[in-house]
Amino acid sequence: MIFARIVRTVLAGLAAFAAAPAWPAGAQALDKVTFGTNWVAEAEHGGFYQALADGTYRKYGLDVTILPGGPNANNRMLLLVDKIDFYMSANTLQGFDAVEHNVPTIEVAAMFQKDPQVLLAHPDQGSDKLEDLKKLTLFVSPEGMATYFQWLKADFGFKDDKVKPYTFNPQPFLADKNSAMQGYVTSEPFAVEKQGKFKPKIFLLADEGFSAYSTLIETRRELVEKKPDLVQRFVDASIIGWYNYIYGDNAPANALIKQQNPEMTDELLVYSVAKMKEYGIVDFGSTLALGIGAMTDTRMKNFFDKMVRAGVVKAGLDYRKSYTLQFVDKKVGIDLER
Repeated sequence: MIFARIVRTVLAGLAAFAAAPAWPAGAQALDKVTFGTNWVAEAEHGGFYQALADGTYRKYGLDVTILPGGPNANNRMLLLVDKIDFYMSANTLQGFDAVEHNVPTIEVAAMFQKDPQVLLAHPDQGSDKLEDLKKLTLFVSPEGMATYFQWLKADFGFKDDKVKPYTFNPQPFLADKNSAMQGYVTSEPFAVEKQGKFKPKIFLLADEGFSAYSTLIETRRELVEKKPDLVQRFVDASIIGWYNYIYGDNAPANALIKQQNPEMTDELLVYSVAKMKEYGIVDFGSTLALGIGAMTDTRMKNFFDKMVRAGVVKAGLDYRKSYTLQFVDKKVGIDLER
């Protein structure tokens, strides 16, 4: 088993190298690129750290710096003022918002096919399907109220009067069996298991129809127009990074993640990767034919129509300006070991 894993890892590395663009034999200069994430370093950013740690970015002619986000950071603003080159956008709605407010950014790849957003409920309380949560007290953040909760109201009949503020602390949920709590499938269930000593019921909103892409690569329109080759190389290398992080030896990436976020634990990293694989967060649906990072016009229209019906975005918005398929759907890395 160990030998087989080593062989798979070596083959994956060779495949990534073979997929990299050919550079002139004497070429030394690398294009400096800064990529800003939207939170502190964690497994949900793992593919980017993997491409940095294992040299994939360098093979694509890039000298990449990853700038972590956090509670006191605003990396998206740094993108707008030309201080960073790429940004990790939370979900498709940020692209729609950019179009509505004439912000000159564009989404160029979607590393998560499913938004990791979940609602968690207590076991053995009769909450067997999403609709059952309507009768419970719901702990939802202001951001959640403005986005996915409007969809829950429109499509499932959830009510505002059942909601209490979610403060990113699971204790109110743990203390009330007749409640449900928002979270990410890769993290909050882990915290509940540790603190509450039980496995919560998990309702992944993506599996219920919330069809947003997540963890998108966003950049400025100017960069797409003037340096499309640079954008393509960053997208391709990031895709390879995600294949290797999910399916290969991700120890180099996890070491970098823990270096940038000393509070991160090996246990949570392993848990998060396992959940990304179990729920098809990264590699699912269109990616099986088109490769990780895939986006489609059909999926974008589907989500836009849902958000219009929920009153989150305006019907007249030209949502097509929020993204481009120019750099994805090219089967990059698709032959790497799964």
